Amino acid sequence: MCFFVFMVTCVLQNADEISSEAFLASVEKDAKERAKRRRENKVLADALKEKGNEAFGKGDYETAISCYSEGLEKLKDMKVLYTNRAQAYIKLGDYRKALTDCDWALKCDEKCTKAYFHMGKAHLALKNYSESRECYQKILEINPQLQTQVKGYLNQVDLREKADLQEKEAQDLLDSGKDTAVTTKNLLETLSKPDQIPLFYAGGIEILTEMMKDCAERTLFRTHNGFSIISDNEVIRRCLSTAGKDAVEETVCVSVLRLWQAVCSENEENQRLLVMHPTRGQLLPALLASRVPTIQEQSLALLLQLAQTENGRGLIISHLDLTRLLEALVSFLDFSEKKANSAMALLTDLALEERFHVWFQANLPGALPALAAVLKRDPRVTSTSALCQCIAILGNLSAEPAARRQLFASEEFGDACLGLMAKCEEDMDLFREVMYTLLGLMMNLCLQPSLVSEVWAVEVSRKCLSLLNSQDGGILTRAAGVLSRTLSSSLTIVEEALRAGVVKKMIKFLKAGGQTASRYAIKILAICTNSYHEAREEVIRLDKKLSVLMQLLGSEDEILVGNAALCLGNCMEVPLVASSLLTTDIVRVLLRLAGGDAQKTAVQLNAGIALGKLCTAEPRCVGRGSPQAAAREGTRLWDRALSRHQGPSSLCSSTISSSCSSSLTLPRHLPFSLPPSSLLCFSRNRETLCFTFLPGAEVLGECPLRKQARWGGGTMMKRSRPARREPVLELGAWPLSAQTPCRSGPA
Repeated sequence: MCFFVFMVTCVLQNADEISSEAFLASVEKDAKERAKRRRENKVLADALKEKGNEAFGKGDYETAISCYSEGLEKLKDMKVLYTNRAQAYIKLGDYRKALTDCDWALKCDEKCTKAYFHMGKAHLALKNYSESRECYQKILEINPQLQTQVKGYLNQVDLREKADLQEKEAQDLLDSGKDTAVTTKNLLETLSKPDQIPLFYAGGIEILTEMMKDCAERTLFRTHNGFSIISDNEVIRRCLSTAGKDAVEETVCVSVLRLWQAVCSENEENQRLLVMHPTRGQLLPALLASRVPTIQEQSLALLLQLAQTENGRGLIISHLDLTRLLEALVSFLDFSEKKANSAMALLTDLALEERFHVWFQANLPGALPALAAVLKRDPRVTSTSALCQCIAILGNLSAEPAARRQLFASEEFGDACLGLMAKCEEDMDLFREVMYTLLGLMMNLCLQPSLVSEVWAVEVSRKCLSLLNSQDGGILTRAAGVLSRTLSSSLTIVEEALRAGVVKKMIKFLKAGGQTASRYAIKILAICTNSYHEAREEVIRLDKKLSVLMQLLGSEDEILVGNAALCLGNCMEVPLVASSLLTTDIVRVLLRLAGGDAQKTAVQLNAGIALGKLCTAEPRCVGRGSPQAAAREGTRLWDRALSRHQGPSSLCSSTISSSCSSSLTLPRHLPFSLPPSSLLCFSRNRETLCFTFLPGAEVLGECPLRKQARWGGGTMMKRSRPARREPVLELGAWPLSAQTPCRSGPA
C-alpha cells in the first residue's frame, strides 16, 4: 500500500514538473509572438503615419486623420500619431477632439512637449486662456531651452485675450447705441455693396477712416468683417493690383492704405489679420515699390507703423515677401533724403531682429543683386545719411560667419566695395561718413582671413595704406583695422606697407593710446616684424628700449598682450636689443605670462617665445639676482600653469634665433624648471631654435616642427625655415558693428 502511494506521488510530481515547463515555454512563445506582431504593427503604423503626413502637407486633413486613426489601431501607444491627429483636428477646428488626443499622447509620454503645444493651441482657440498658459508653461518646465519659443506662445495668448476683451467692450458700445459705433457698422454695410464706381468706395473709406479714433471702432471694424469687405471687393482689389494706376485708382489705393493705418493703430489683432492675409504678403511690398509717390509714402508709413512693436516686426518678417520688400526699400535711396531715411529706418528695425538674420542667411543669393547695387551708387547723388545707414545695416548683417562666406563668394559684391572706396577717395571731405561706414563693413567682411582672396586683399590694403595719411581719427582707426586683417595675405603688400612707413605710423598709434587703435596697430607690427628684419630694426629705432611694447604687456586686453609679446620676441633677434633690457623687469613679466597669469594659451605661448629669445640673446637676463630664486620662481609658475591645464597640450614654448652649429650650450641657469619630457628642436643661421615644454605643443604664430633631440649638448635634428611665420591673429575677436543703428520707434 505504501509503495502504491509513493508511486502515485512521484507520478503527480513529474506531471507538475512537465506542466510547469510547458507553461513557461508557452509564455515564452507567446511573448515572442507578441513582440513579432508589435514589430510588424510598428512598420504598418509608420507607413500610415507617413501617408497621413503626406495628406496633411496637401491640406487634406480628413484623409490625414483617417490614416493616423488607422495607424493607432495597429499601435495604440504611438504618441506621434496622437499629436499628429490633434494637429489635424486643430486645422479643422475640432478643438475638443484635439484636446482628447493630446491627453492620450501624454499618457504615452508625460513629457511630450508637442502634446502640450497642441493642447495650448486648442485651449487658445477655445478662449481658455489660463489653461493655454499652463500648457505652455509646462513646456518650459520640461525643456528650459525652449524659453524663446514659449515666450512667443505666451505673447500670442496675451494678445488674443486682449483682443477678446476689446471685442466684448466694442459690442457693449454698439448695443448701447453709441453714435460712432453704429456709424462704423452702417458704413461697413454700405461699403459691402458690390459693383459701385471706384470713387464711391474711396469716399466711404475716407469717412470710415475718420471714425477710427478709438479702440472700440477699430475693433468693430474687425468684428464686422472690415478687412474682408475691403479685400474681397472686386473694384477695390482691381485698383490695388493695377500696375500703372490712373488718378482714380491712385485715390482708392491711398484711401485704403490710410484706412489700414487707422485700424491698425495700437491694435495688435488688427495688425495680425492685415498682414497674415495670403494676398497681402505680396501686395504690401508691391505697393511700396509703386511708381506713384503718394502710394509709396502711404505704404512706407503703414509698414513703419507695424514695425514699431516686436509683434509687428515679427509679422512683417514672417508673412511678407522680404526679398521684394528689401529691393523696394533699397530703391528709396533714389528719392528725397526724407523718404530715403524713413526707408532705411524701417530696414534697420527689421535687420535688428534675429528672425531677419535667419532669413537673410537663407535667402542671401536672391538679395545680393540689390545689396551690390547699394555699393555701386554714386554718393554724389544719393542721400549721405541714408546710404551710410544702409551700409551700416550690411555691416551688422555681415557679422554672421555664414553671411560673410556668401558675400565673399560674390565677386560682384567685393568689386562694389572697392568701387565705392575709389569714389569716396575722390573727395574725402565730402564723403567722409560714407568711407567711415564702408570701412566698418569691410572690417567685418575681413574677420576670417581664409575667406579673403589675395588679389582683393592686396587692393584693399593699398587703399587703407593711402588712408593712413588722413587727418581724421575715425578714418585712421578703421583703416588700420581693415589693414590688420588683410596685411598678412601677401608678403608683397607687407613690403609696400614698410616702404610707406607703416611701422612709424603704428608706433604713433600705440603712443597715442586707445585700446581699439592699439589693438589694430600692434597686430600690424606683429605681422611686419614676423616677416621682415627691417621692420624689427625700425621698431627698435622708434621705440627706445621697447618701452611702448613692454607697457602693452601689462594691459588687461590679452589680444594686445599676445601680439605685443610676439612683437617683442621678434625684436630680440636684433643684436644688442636684449642687453638694453637688463635693467627692466621684462623677465619676470614674461615669466608670469608664460607661467599661467594669462588666460589664453596663445598669450602664454608667445610670452614663452619672447622669453626664450631674450634669454638666449642675453644670458645675463637669466642670472639677474639669485639663480636659485629664479629657479624657484620658474618652478612655482610652472607648477601653477600645470594645475590649470590637463592633457598633453603645451603651455608655453620658446623660439630662439641662432646662427650656431648643430650643438649649442644653453645657459646654466634657465628661468624654468624643465620637466623630463622636454623636447628640443634646432635649425641653423637665421632660422629657428625651438624648445617646447611637453610634447604636442602648438605655437600660434611660429609653426614649429618638432623633432627628437637629446638634452645637454647632444646632436639635434634640423628643420628648414618655414616660408612665412604667421602672427597671433586677433584672439577671440568679435565682429565690429559698422554703426549702431537706432530704431524708428520703441522696442
